[in-house]
Amino acid sequence: LTGAAPSGATVIHERPAVMRTLEWRPRYSSGGVSSQTDPVDLMVFSFYDDQLFRVVVDYDRHRTEGLTEADMIEAITATYGPASKPLPRTSRAAAVQYGAPDTPLAIWGDTEYSVTLLRVAYPVTFRLVVAFTRLENLARTASAEAARLDAHEAPQREVARQKKEADEALAAQEKAKIKNKAVFRP
Repeated sequence: LTGAAPSGATVIHERPAVMRTLEWRPRYSSGGVSSQTDPVDLMVFSFYDDQLFRVVVDYDRHRTEGLTEADMIEAITATYGPASKPLPRTSRAAAVQYGAPDTPLAIWGDTEYSVTLLRVAYPVTFRLVVAFTRLENLARTASAEAARLDAHEAPQREVARQKKEADEALAAQEKAKIKNKAVFRP
């Protein structure tokens, strides 16, 4: 639907499940009038075994400038209905500073999906995360297992890398020797 090539997807890991992400910037792909008015700056599609499980939408800060948290919640409520978990103001970060975590503003959804509106700390803007709950849970488990496997296999990979480098250096040296020996005249 985005017109992005599947080959543009980045592989995050391949085991125990294939996890990929695909970034898409609408303003660089559509070229039409909507690219000039679309508030979306970046969309990141996340896939678990070739199934879409999450879409993260970052809004262009210039196209959401002046909009309040209430304005954003109202706009999203028009599409997804009333928030299932409106978050009280006291649970939000008092001051948004560089390095501060993104602040959840409201959550919509049910047991099948969730839609979360966040206030991004830096640069100050809004983010919407739409997730298919069952697949997101599987992806989270697979990512944790991939990290465990990577940590467990790291020493073997380092030994293999060092051996490969040594073999390549030896082969290059042998090739140079053969070339130079054939033409060397004292």
